[in-house]
Amino acid sequence: MTTRAATPTTKELREMALHFYALKDVVRLEMVCVLAGREQTVNELAEALRKSQPLVSWHLRRLKAAGIVKIRRSGREVYCSLDRAVLAERQQAFLDLIGILDSDF
Repeated sequence: MTTRAATPTTKELREMALHFYALKDVVRLEMVCVLAGREQTVNELAEALRKSQPLVSWHLRRLKAAGIVKIRRSGREVYCSLDRAVLAERQQAFLDLIGILDSDF
């Protein structure tokens, strides 16, 4: 039996919309797939995707703003990785919104 959680607040719905909006682009989804494997420098990510570094950086800013990726600097290198905690939280929030429980899987 599926039980629906309480209706989310407008703020929570906006955060969810920002999250999904950030994932609407194919290049960003490709980036998420590559970063699912391991942390990458921006240059490694650009090479893996066969995209220019400025284009990758532009998309990374959108993913970072949505909380999907984390950025850290080490010297001149910029490293990016998935923020798995945020992704898990948003996934659960979406499942709660549509009334799917873990036991339904």
